[in-house]
Amino acid sequence: MKSVMLARTMILLLAGLCSACASLTDNALRSPEVRLSNVEIVGLGFERQTFLLSFDVSNPNPISLPVRHLAYGLKLDGKRFASGETTCDVVIPANGDTNFAISVELDLLKSAPELLFIVRDGARQDIAYELEGRLGIDLPLVPTLRYRNHGNIRLR
Repeated sequence: MKSVMLARTMILLLAGLCSACASLTDNALRSPEVRLSNVEIVGLGFERQTFLLSFDVSNPNPISLPVRHLAYGLKLDGKRFASGETTCDVVIPANGDTNFAISVELDLLKSAPELLFIVRDGARQDIAYELEGRLGIDLPLVPTLRYRNHGNIRLR
């Protein structure tokens, strides 16, 4: 009977400790600020268009954040432009900034013909963007960090 009580007490203690650690991590880390810095057309084909999406990232935390996974959703002028998930190998320095880029292949003729006009107009004038997603951090007990941002950008 004593061993059963001891086992239950240990399980409750461990569960409480794990919960406290997760709560501490959730409250201690702030999400980095992720901004879209550039959308560059790097390949134009009839069936596929390749874009390079560049991001600037600011880390408000006192520890470096090794990013191993990125999920993103990007709207240009209110229309879904690109979304997806990719692995990456980026370290955002503690209280610092970095930048990185990902390549995205789209078929604008099939997915959203109106985006062709946005891309064309975006080369001549700034267009609004909305960006949101998640950063998978490669540190023990660190949850996925969400980000969201919006602004204006000119396409290259």
